[in-house]
Amino acid sequence: MHLAYTMAPGRGDTDFILEQVSSALIGRGLRLCGTVQINTERKTDGPCDMDVKVLPTGPIVRISQTLGPGSRGCRLNPEALEEAVGKVQARLARGADLLIINKFGKHEAEGRGFREVIATAIDLNIPVVVGINGLNRDAFLEFSGGLAEEIAPKTEEILSWIEGASVAASVG
Repeated sequence: MHLAYTMAPGRGDTDFILEQVSSALIGRGLRLCGTVQINTERKTDGPCDMDVKVLPTGPIVRISQTLGPGSRGCRLNPEALEEAVGKVQARLARGADLLIINKFGKHEAEGRGFREVIATAIDLNIPVVVGINGLNRDAFLEFSGGLAEEIAPKTEEILSWIEGASVAASVG
């Protein structure tokens, strides 16, 4: 099993790093599958818009909802997330060298979202890199059975892990 996770300390940092990783790998000709998150700051009505780009070339799916300036609830649009999940599942069925999932979030922690996609990739011996946050770290570690490898949130370290996992996956 080739499953790794990374977690950067700053808001949006994991998203930025995984986008850099995906761009580098696309440039190297790897067949990527999954999502990276793009955050766009807003002048009003909340901190940012959240979109996911379905790898390698799109589409881009808006996964956040605008709830208004005083809202405190979760801004995730679950229907849009599941739309992205479906698009990734379809691409994974056509084959991939690597699966990147921008975030193992609340939906995944509750048994939905990208959980099945991650499990499918592992069953197919496709290496997987997942972004996580502190709130869902324990749920991810439980989901992975403690077998996921932590990678420092640095582009070069993630690329190095992917190179090693890809070689191991092609041999295994």
